[in-house]
Amino acid sequence: MSDKRGAFIWYELTTTNPDGAKSFYDSVIGWDIEPCSSAIEGGLDYRMIRRSDGGFAGGMLALSAEMVDCGAKPGWFGYIHTPDVDATAAALVASGGKICDSARTVEGVGRFAMVADPWGATFYLMDPAPPADDPDAESDAFSVDLPQHVRWNELQSDDSVSAATLYGDLFGWVQEGEMEMGPLGTYRFIANDGIGIGAICNTMPGDTGGPRWTHYIGVDDIDRAVAAVVAGGGEVIDRPQELPGGEFSVDIRDPQGGTVGLVGPRKIAE
Repeated sequence: MSDKRGAFIWYELTTTNPDGAKSFYDSVIGWDIEPCSSAIEGGLDYRMIRRSDGGFAGGMLALSAEMVDCGAKPGWFGYIHTPDVDATAAALVASGGKICDSARTVEGVGRFAMVADPWGATFYLMDPAPPADDPDAESDAFSVDLPQHVRWNELQSDDSVSAATLYGDLFGWVQEGEMEMGPLGTYRFIANDGIGIGAICNTMPGDTGGPRWTHYIGVDDIDRAVAAVVAGGGEVIDRPQELPGGEFSVDIRDPQGGTVGLVGPRKIAE
C-alpha cells in the first residue's frame, strides 16, 4: 500500500457488548456498524465500522470472556503504519517499550502487533496488505477535517519530551509548534509527512487513567453528539472545550466503559 510510514491507518474499538456499542456509536457519530461479525481468522466477532460515505472508519472487536479474564478492557486503539513491524517493535523494546501481543500475519489484512511505549501507552504497529484490485490504496480512516473519521490523536505521557523524540525516531514524526498550558506543561503538535495528526502532552495531574492515546472522532454537531451520548447511556467526562478555530472537543465514555474523544462544530439553531 502507499500509506506513508507513521500514518494512522486504522482504528479499533474493543467492547464487551457489540450490539450495544453499535446502537450507541451509530447514534452519536452517524456510523452504520455491521450488525453481524465478519468471518476472520480464529472465529473472532469482528465488525466493520462503515461511514455514511461508504468508507470504513475502522473495526469493532467483541471481547470474549477469555480476553476479559486476561485483562482486556473496552477501549479504542490506533494502528500506525510501518513497513517493517518486527524491526519497529524491536526498536521500541530496545527503547524500553514492550510487545503486548506478538506480531502475526493475517492473509488479506497484513502483519500487525500490539505494543506499549516505555510509559505504558498502547497502540498497534501494522504493515497492511493491499487490496488485490488496488495495490496503491491509501487508508482514509484519519482526516483532519471530516466528520465520521478520526480527526486528532492525542498522547498523554509521563515524559512528553522523551515520548516526542521516541515516536519521531520510530515513525518520522516531527513537532510543528507547541502551546504552553501552564502547570500542565507543553502541548506539542505533531505532524507526519506535513500533515498535523495530533499532539503529545504530559499526563494530566490527578488523572487515574495513566499514559494513553486518545483518538478524537469528528462529529457534525458537538451539542447533538453530546446529547446522543447521554441519551445512549454514555458519560460526558468533561464539558465541551473550545479549540483554536472555533470548533469544540469533548471526552466521553461509552456504556461499556471505552473512552474516546469527539470533535466538531457547534451549530446554533436559527
